[in-house]
Amino acid sequence: MDKPSISPAIREEIGRRLLSAEREHGVKILFCCESGSRAWGFASPDSDYDVRFIYIRPEDWYLSFDVENKRDVIECPIVDEIDCSGWDLRKALYLFTRTNGALLEWLNSPIRYIEKGDLADRLKVLAPHAINDVALCYHYSHMARNNAREHLGKTKVKLKRTSTSSGPY
Repeated sequence: MDKPSISPAIREEIGRRLLSAEREHGVKILFCCESGSRAWGFASPDSDYDVRFIYIRPEDWYLSFDVENKRDVIECPIVDEIDCSGWDLRKALYLFTRTNGALLEWLNSPIRYIEKGDLADRLKVLAPHAINDVALCYHYSHMARNNAREHLGKTKVKLKRTSTSSGPY
């Protein structure tokens, strides 16, 4: 499969939004990629940009007594088809140990916007040892079942929906 491309203008706008998120939330984005249909090579003219990232906060945030009660997700407003959201590194690492399908897709995305350090590469090396194949199969079979239930019997179903109903694998 050819590597999907994102126009320079869109990349620039995504970069601006990510910088804005870093400033607004006081975080540093370590890794950012495109997720969903564009990353899988199934983009259609009406596809949005699913921008996903992993970030870290200042050390004091992690050392506080109430870290368990703090929000570990950043969701930016969707504007002009660009949907940016991310997880704190602590959350991402926890979900990695739980064989989170979305995170594994992020790590394997061919479209990357930010890579500071080698977080993604290190996790990809660990993945074969950490992934529970049965859990991953359940994740995608559940996703396929839900999509089938939602779309069976409809006279029109977007081709993209059938192509991505069980994830990129």
